[in-house]
Amino acid sequence: MASPFRKRSRQWDAWLTMSSTFWLVLLFSGLLILCCGQLVAGTCEIVILDRDSSQPRRTIARQTARCACRKGQIAGTTRASPACVDVHIVRNRQWCEMMPCLDDEGCDLLVNRTGWTCAQPGGRVKTTTVS
Repeated sequence: MASPFRKRSRQWDAWLTMSSTFWLVLLFSGLLILCCGQLVAGTCEIVILDRDSSQPRRTIARQTARCACRKGQIAGTTRASPACVDVHIVRNRQWCEMMPCLDDEGCDLLVNRTGWTCAQPGGRVKTTTVS
């Protein structure tokens, strides 16, 4: 007949083994979510970037960004990078208010307000349309 102490010892060992496995899985899951799953509030990351240089003197770039914006914000562009901007800028199509161009570039709205242009001092113009 097995003693009650041995039985409890085996149950304790089993609980410790299950417990350590549980904590290991929980820790790994948490690290995976932090590393690869969720963005910090108010930040963005580029998930797809596609460039087409098949036409001379012209490059067409398309990018898709993933953002975790705060309440009252939406995905936009600030200084040529994806960023969270105030939602009223997008609603009113006042694209230059989000400061999409680099510091040395000038911003102008397209006539139909479907995007903006960034003019560099040397005369090069980058046009961005919103879809």
